[in-house]
Amino acid sequence: MTHTARVALVGDRSPHVRSHTRIPGLLDALRERDGLDLDAYWIPTEDITDATAVAGFDAMWVVPGSPYRSEAGALTAIRAARTRSIPLLGTCGGFQHVLLEYARNVAGLATAGHAENEPDTTAADAVVVPLACSLVGHEGTIHLVAGSRAGTLIGAERSLERYHCNFGASPGHVELLRTHGLRFTRIDADGEVRIAELPDHPFFLATLFQPELAGDGTRPHPLVRGFATAAVAHARAAA
Repeated sequence: MTHTARVALVGDRSPHVRSHTRIPGLLDALRERDGLDLDAYWIPTEDITDATAVAGFDAMWVVPGSPYRSEAGALTAIRAARTRSIPLLGTCGGFQHVLLEYARNVAGLATAGHAENEPDTTAADAVVVPLACSLVGHEGTIHLVAGSRAGTLIGAERSLERYHCNFGASPGHVELLRTHGLRFTRIDADGEVRIAELPDHPFFLATLFQPELAGDGTRPHPLVRGFATAAVAHARAAA
């Protein structure tokens, strides 16, 4: 029996954001090549006023394109996925907002801020800060942490990934997030964190790089395939 997974693409869709034009094609490829039946819906962040806006979905992908029109909407979606065991993938801006949501609602830093959304955020509160070197249009080698979900899916000790971002994790807050259970499972050549995941969640994984930009768009990145597989598993379990 085929189980169709309803996937929420959380973000403010724009034809000028390359990942937004790539993602639908990747989901089609997963349906055709891997038999993963996915039904995707774009959910603008400003439409997410509470968790009911994302109720009934089997997975959520918090897509690039920040600053979002509604920071609160993005965080509400992430919290719903985290607390309700709904598979979540966050890329680029999604990664940044996963850190922000976790800092506020799990690590106890209620004043946690994102320096792009609020440039006046103090260093003590800024969980997401400008990168020392912009990664817009860059590629970089990522070293995986053995035994992680990301490492298992990719199946290699390192990989070359594409970026399009100016903001990342504040080095001063990484240990706080790690202490409260968020696992950083990939670092780059400079030791900066690039993947975060929750080991006890069915699938909760966020990357600063953009796996949706890998290759020519016809063969989905292993992390995207893993996310889609988790979405279908959730749909099957809920049937």
